[in-house]
Amino acid sequence: MAVNAYAQYKKQSVMTMTQGEMLLKLYDEVLKQLVRGKQAIQEKDSMTRNAALQKAQRIINYLRATLNFKYDVSNNLAALYDYFNKQIVRANIKGEAALLDEVFPMVQELRDAFCQADKMSKVQNA
Repeated sequence: MAVNAYAQYKKQSVMTMTQGEMLLKLYDEVLKQLVRGKQAIQEKDSMTRNAALQKAQRIINYLRATLNFKYDVSNNLAALYDYFNKQIVRANIKGEAALLDEVFPMVQELRDAFCQADKMSKVQNA
């Protein structure tokens, strides 16, 4: 019964998130999977590496698919997401953590920029 209550709680918390909060959750998960993938590369755990990096790719692909191209910034974001995916694929195939070290700070910077934008949006709407 406790598992059912927790699942219900998680579902409810996701359903009540703002778009900004959801976006931050997605970026946080990408960062988490990049760290997990890097650790797996260092530990030579190819199964964990592959699972983590594919999950990061799926999230980045989702972020790219949800872009609204009526805004100019979307083209720049699309190019960044494409670059992230290429680097993640290369890191996964070659087992090179340095490729993830290159992507991680850029994803972190985007996450932080969206966090600031979300805060500003909330202040303006208050």
